[in-house]
Amino acid sequence: MALSKPDIKGTAQHFLECGVENCERNCEFYCNPCHQQMCKQCRDEHLRNPKTKNHEVVLYQLRKRQLPVKKCDIHPTKDIDLLCEECKIPLCSKCATTEEHRGHVFTDLELIYAEKFSFCLGEIDKVREYFVPSSEDLQREIKEDVLGIKKIIDKLRTSMKAEAESLKSLIDKVVSENMKQLEQIEKSLLEDLKTQDKTLDDYIIYLNKLIKDFHEFISSPDPTKLTLTLSLVDMKIRPIPDTTKPVTPVFTAGQYSREDVAKLLGKISIPEIKPNPRKIKNTEFPINSSQRKLTNIQPFCLTEVRVFFVPGIGYETVHLSLDKSGRLWVSNSGGNLVQTDLQGNQLQMIQTSGGQGYHTVTQDGDLIFTDYYKKVVNRITMDNKISKMIKTKDWEPWSVYSSNITKDILVGMRNGKEAKVTRYNKKGKELQNIQWDNKGQSLYSNPHYITENINGDICTSDYDKKTVVVVDKTGQHRFSYIGQELTFSFTDQKPDFQPFGICTDAYGHILVCDQYTIVLLDQDGQFLSTLLEPQFHIVPLSVCVDDENNIYLGINNMPMVTVYKYLQ
Repeated sequence: MALSKPDIKGTAQHFLECGVENCERNCEFYCNPCHQQMCKQCRDEHLRNPKTKNHEVVLYQLRKRQLPVKKCDIHPTKDIDLLCEECKIPLCSKCATTEEHRGHVFTDLELIYAEKFSFCLGEIDKVREYFVPSSEDLQREIKEDVLGIKKIIDKLRTSMKAEAESLKSLIDKVVSENMKQLEQIEKSLLEDLKTQDKTLDDYIIYLNKLIKDFHEFISSPDPTKLTLTLSLVDMKIRPIPDTTKPVTPVFTAGQYSREDVAKLLGKISIPEIKPNPRKIKNTEFPINSSQRKLTNIQPFCLTEVRVFFVPGIGYETVHLSLDKSGRLWVSNSGGNLVQTDLQGNQLQMIQTSGGQGYHTVTQDGDLIFTDYYKKVVNRITMDNKISKMIKTKDWEPWSVYSSNITKDILVGMRNGKEAKVTRYNKKGKELQNIQWDNKGQSLYSNPHYITENINGDICTSDYDKKTVVVVDKTGQHRFSYIGQELTFSFTDQKPDFQPFGICTDAYGHILVCDQYTIVLLDQDGQFLSTLLEPQFHIVPLSVCVDDENNIYLGINNMPMVTVYKYLQ
């Protein structure tokens, strides 16, 4: 009998309904023994039932996968549900009692199946979220290189033709000059020959006349006349005029070879250097903290770059949002939300219901901010059109962040004593709720600042719990940071950890405002350093980082933003 198709629903971000009859609430939990999905209320009822109170009920994403049904070939009424550790073969419970497997150790096949299933899902996530995007990035880079190579080759062709045309122009000029010189030589030689020819013409005329005279002398009947005439006239023949043969010009061919011409025209060559490997741009694949290099931090301290005042926010700067165009949104808890350039010049100001980490800027440049009184999340587009993007129903939205990886919107919200983080897509459709840890306990109390790390982790600053809570992109709790035991020179007290503004940088570091300083954590929650020299009158409230490793810091009792450099 063929295996039934594995259940892989829930591997992507979407909602399931509770599996209990007549319940239409969203599924959040799963009973492993019953293989049933449940909402929180049905879970509580399930665990109060004496028959099921000891059942293992876990978060839905931590559920054990139900073993597909396959009948035993030897015992057709029995399901294959065991693995013989000795023989390494799956079998049914009846096969396990046979002589062949007596004394062997058996393992629940469902446990192994669930483990392998989870492994495969993890590998699928790796392939989809790291290897495929990284490979596609490389493909795009190769296509860009193809276009770049064609442009370079075309440019080289143009340069070579231009060089050849330049040389040809010089050759034509030299040949033209040589031709003119040759014409002058030809003209001079021909004129000389013409003169010689004229001289000979005159001489031949003279000779013909001389012949005629002699004929007249000898034709005379009077011999006396011939005698007397010859005696009186000098009849000596003039010599033939001297003429010269022309000296013709000689052409001396240029002494050049193919290599000489190549030197004149230049040549094409490829530098003898080893090609650099392409860099993999995608950074979502998990990296162990032991593999991460921190040597580029020189050292963990801030160097002030500039300070600018922000008009319209009173005496506190509780939250900062920086967009890609170099504009900054600054807010106070009273609801004034001011947009400035990076010199502090006010560009616009809007009145909101206020809050702490309640605004964010999308990659498209839109501003998103929450209104916890009206329980909505608003969007302001680049052309200043305001629209209600998300209605949070009974939940008060307190913090918001626009993902640079997925463009999803993360919203931290409260409903009485309960709190959660909800993921929406960029159109405002609800995708995911994050509320419970692996033991079913509430993760959050007051998620008043929220951000995302380069690996997709969701990092939340929870003031009431005095904790930084970090979950992965599926909602699995990774770690909670509860602060270091820090001492300050201006007080003998050891203040509690009080997290406010939070952000991450391009290296996966987590930066958290904590009373008098900024705490720097690595991607796995390990404390690295404090960045700001503690001073009694400076209380950091808000922080963000730009692409050039500049920190923008807002503090209490000061309507200003200070910009620091912290990575070399």
